[in-house]
Amino acid sequence: MISQAYAALRFDPVLPAWLLGLLAALCLIAVALGLWRRARGSLWRAAAFAVLLAWLAGPTLVRETRQGLSDIALLVLDRSASMQVGNRAVLAQRAAQAVQAQAARMPGLELRTVTVPESGHDGTLLWAAASRALADIPANRLAGVIAVTDGQVHDLPASAPPSSLQAPLHALIAAAGEEWDRRVRVIEAPTYGIVGHSLDLRVVVEDLGPPGASPPGPAHLTVQVDGAPPTTTDVAVGEVQTVPVQIARAGQMLVKLATDAVPGEASPINNQTVVQINGVRDRLRVLLVSGEPNQGERTWRRLLKSDPAVDLVHFTILRPPEKDDTTPLNELALIAFPTRELFQDKLSGFDLIILDRFTDRGILPHLYLRNIADYVRHGGALLLTVGPEFTGARSLDATPLGAVLPAHAPAEGSAREGGGVVDGRFVPKVTDLGNRHPVTEGLAGPDPWGPWYRAIAGEDVDGQVLMTGPGAQPLLILSHVERGRAAMLMSDQIWLWSRGHDGGGPQVELLRRVAHWLMKEPELDEERLQARIADGKLLVERRSVAAASAGDVTLTPPDGPARTLHLVQAGAGHAVGRVDAAIPGVWQVGDGTHLAYAAVGLDNPLEYADLRATAGPMRRLVDASGGGVDWLGAGTPELRRVGAEDPAAGRGWIGLRRRDANLVTGVADVALLPVWAALPLLLGLMLAAWRREAR
Repeated sequence: MISQAYAALRFDPVLPAWLLGLLAALCLIAVALGLWRRARGSLWRAAAFAVLLAWLAGPTLVRETRQGLSDIALLVLDRSASMQVGNRAVLAQRAAQAVQAQAARMPGLELRTVTVPESGHDGTLLWAAASRALADIPANRLAGVIAVTDGQVHDLPASAPPSSLQAPLHALIAAAGEEWDRRVRVIEAPTYGIVGHSLDLRVVVEDLGPPGASPPGPAHLTVQVDGAPPTTTDVAVGEVQTVPVQIARAGQMLVKLATDAVPGEASPINNQTVVQINGVRDRLRVLLVSGEPNQGERTWRRLLKSDPAVDLVHFTILRPPEKDDTTPLNELALIAFPTRELFQDKLSGFDLIILDRFTDRGILPHLYLRNIADYVRHGGALLLTVGPEFTGARSLDATPLGAVLPAHAPAEGSAREGGGVVDGRFVPKVTDLGNRHPVTEGLAGPDPWGPWYRAIAGEDVDGQVLMTGPGAQPLLILSHVERGRAAMLMSDQIWLWSRGHDGGGPQVELLRRVAHWLMKEPELDEERLQARIADGKLLVERRSVAAASAGDVTLTPPDGPARTLHLVQAGAGHAVGRVDAAIPGVWQVGDGTHLAYAAVGLDNPLEYADLRATAGPMRRLVDASGGGVDWLGAGTPELRRVGAEDPAAGRGWIGLRRRDANLVTGVADVALLPVWAALPLLLGLMLAAWRREAR
């Protein structure tokens, strides 16, 4: 709409200002002198002087042509993750469509819509999105701001209202009323823990919402560590609880903390959380006992001493069994061999025991060898590297330790040539099983590896053969012994690789993997199921030494129920699968034997910390702006236009102010005393003054 209006009065004098002022002073003197002398016609003369001075001043009215502008309202639509709870997204979309439809029927009103996306770690940044949109709206055209949200806004300004908001702010909450929510909150959770020790988590179960909305009585807190059977205890709501967690192994551990879903709460999503703890070994305590001195002894010592995390205890038995020497045993070493301390009192404190070409010479009574066997059965780790001594009469296979070995010496009277000792050049080879086993899979090094020249032919092999020697005889054997593990290297020639003989080989990596497998490092387990979250997807990997590891696993998302996920073969011993993981919470994967867990939703703790729909955070800003709060569960409020001084909200309706803004499209000057009007008026006044004086 186009209109005209007089906007200002201005002067465009014919004479310079100083000359016009001088003339005005002379006129004033003349009028004052006539009045003092009481001369006739003084008032008419004063009127004539006034008209003359006014005409010389050039009074002009400024007339503007204006075009009316529409008012602008801003609709802010919250699309953050918490708006996906329950039917909030449906209510919000329905309200947005209703507001847009009503605004379209109102002449002179423009409605702009801005969406608040998920913002990651920072929660719901509704005000930031609104501020960017308000920057493009002139303040004199802003009719109001309508926010469709659940009320959980994490960037509201401290001022009420801020200078950028000069119109009513209305909050349309996507719920039927104030809600309550139960959550599990982790107050303190160490990132690392020492294997063999326990650490404490501090957690609390909280009820958020109006007083009396939550059920009375204790809550149930369930703790589950890495898929082990869960434990449930009753805890008081709002009181901090200490949860001890035993670090049983190295690597990542997932501790799932959950409380029961309670009818009436906003969402059970934050009723559970997962704490990731990395188990680390304080120092690896390794006992290395060398028998007959050999070239490989230096290889073992160099490898173990190069790792600052290894606490090495090394003893070497110097006297060979055939030596006829009357020197007392306690004088053959710099210190006395602490057999009782090592093999009875402190044996369980070692993470790994290595026997390198060790022979039963009577120095270790069979009681202590039986202690080593029991140490393995109860979860310990034993590695043997054997040479010709393993085939003799003093072989460890003939002691109580032989019961836990994965291979045995040839029986007496065996037809094997050389009594089980095979001499001659050969190149160690990885078996088909070894290509699928994490200990020997993908070992690097020269192609081919360097040769060895001696191996021991074992019998009654009871374990996994990962490498073979001459005649396809077992060379590297791994075995599970009850709760522990044992490994045997049926040759004393690995030191040739460390010397780079004929190209050498991957001795450092091989021995490191064997040692870590023995100490049950999770990444080297031959049967393993893993789950992790990456780029919004759940990645599942199953490792198996079976020829085919593909197949189906059971997937349980946070919102239940379980379904089947098919894994496809991705290499020897590997099968993988992936699925979208948009739902926050704990995802569980199982294959009937193993369980794996992954957590979604940790990227935005603010968004899921409080899942209530509430007007609390926005109430201060809404009230200060003159707006109102409405609950969409009762329907979308009516949209009305209101004046600048009228209330902007009422029962069942919200108001948008009329701003009557306009745009000046033209400006014209209108003279108040044009020449054609000023001259006759001046002459008339002068004639009237003359006639008055002439009487």
